[in-house]
Amino acid sequence: MAKRESIEPCKKEACYIQACLSKNNFLPQKCITVIELLQSCCEKHNYNSTHCASLSGLLKQKPK
Repeated sequence: MAKRESIEPCKKEACYIQACLSKNNFLPQKCITVIELLQSCCEKHNYNSTHCASLSGLLKQKPK
């Protein structure tokens, strides 16, 4: 299992976002904490994950 995580880093965080969005009528502003978790993971892995592709769109929803 750990081997799979190294191939697809940040999958767990992306799943948290999907669950949060589902529970909150797909309003990203209600899921800022989990979006930030994904951002942190993507930064840690130099954005080398397919799960980081949607991050820029989610970050645009984040209040400044």
